[in-house]
Amino acid sequence: MAPTHVLRCCQRGLAWIPVIFIALVVCWSYYAYVVELCLLTISSTGEKIVYLVVFHLSFVMFVWSYWKTIFTKPANPSKEFCLPKSEKEQYEKEQRPETQQEILKKVATSLPLYTRTGAGAIRYCDRCQVIKPDRCHHCSACDMCVLKMDHHCPWVNNCVGFSNYKFFILFLTYSLVYCLFIAASVLQYFIKFWTSDLPESHAKFHVLFLFFVAAMFCISILSLFTYHLWLVGKNRSTIEAFRAPVFRNGPDKNGFSLGFSKNIAQVFGDEKKYWLLPVFTSQGDGLSFPTRLVTIDPEQPTECLQLGGLDKGAVEVSAEQTSPLSESQNRLLGNDYHSEEDHKETEVLKSDESEAITISIESES
Repeated sequence: MAPTHVLRCCQRGLAWIPVIFIALVVCWSYYAYVVELCLLTISSTGEKIVYLVVFHLSFVMFVWSYWKTIFTKPANPSKEFCLPKSEKEQYEKEQRPETQQEILKKVATSLPLYTRTGAGAIRYCDRCQVIKPDRCHHCSACDMCVLKMDHHCPWVNNCVGFSNYKFFILFLTYSLVYCLFIAASVLQYFIKFWTSDLPESHAKFHVLFLFFVAAMFCISILSLFTYHLWLVGKNRSTIEAFRAPVFRNGPDKNGFSLGFSKNIAQVFGDEKKYWLLPVFTSQGDGLSFPTRLVTIDPEQPTECLQLGGLDKGAVEVSAEQTSPLSESQNRLLGNDYHSEEDHKETEVLKSDESEAITISIESES
C-alpha cells in the first residue's frame, strides 16, 4: 500500500507542472510588458496609460477565469444514482451480465436517463458504483465520474465538465484576448528593436521574446477556442464529438442539440450580462438534459405545416417535418410511447364540428 500511495502522490505532484509552467510564463509576461515595455521603453505618457489599462483588464479576466477553471471541483452524480443497498448486494453477488442488467433497469426506471451503451445496456460505473447520468463519464486521471465531462485538461490539472465548462471557455477567450493585445501592441516596438531604431538595452530581449511567445500562444489557442465554440453551438462535448451518444433509437450526434441560441444558453445561462464573467450561470443540474428525442437537426430549416383546407380529410406529417421536442424534460426509460416495438404513433384531434385530423409520425428504429 505504501508504494502505491507514494506513487499517487508523485503523480499528483507532477500533474501540476503544466499549471506551474503557465503561471511562470504569465508572471514573466506581466513583468516584461508592464516594466520593460510600458515603463522603460514607451516614452508617450498617453500611450502608456492606454496600454496599461487595457492590459490589466485583460490580465485580471484571464487570471480570474483560469483560477476558476483550475479550482472548481468537478460535479459528481448524486446519491439517487447509487444502487440501493439490497440491489447493490444482489448486483455484486450476481455473475450473469443479463441478470445484472435487469437489476440496473429496475433501478433506472425512476431516473432521468436517455442514453445507453453501444450495446443498449444501462451505463454503470463499477469503479464509482453509480449508474451514470446522461453525458457523465469516468475520468481515469481524477478517478471519479464527472457530470457532462468534456475532457481532462493537463493545462488546468482538472476535469472540464458541467461545473466549470463555462469557465474553461472564458479562459480560452481571455487568454486569446490577452495574447492578441500583447502581440498587437508590442509589434511596433518589436520592429524598432529588430531594425535597431531603438538603442540597445536589456528591454530588447524581453520585448522580442514577448512578441514571439504571445504570437505562438495566440495561434495555438485560436484553434482550440474555435473548436470549443463550435461544440457549444452544437451542444456537444469533446467526447460526444468523437463518439455520438446512444439513445433508445440508436446513436444521434445531435441528440442534445436544441438550436443555436438554446445551446449557448445551456452553457452561459439566460442573462447575457453574466456571460463574460467567470461566475456559474449554466442551466440545469448536470444530471439530466433536454433532448430532441428525434433524429433531425434543429439547426436545419424545417418545413412549416400548412393546415389549409382541414375539412377535406386527414393531414399526414412525417417526422422530418415536425418541430423538435426541444423542451422535453423526460423520463425516457419506462415511457410507453417510446417503446422500441412501436413503429407508428397516431393521434386524433377532434374539432368542434366532430371533424378529425390524423397526424402520423414515423419513428426511426
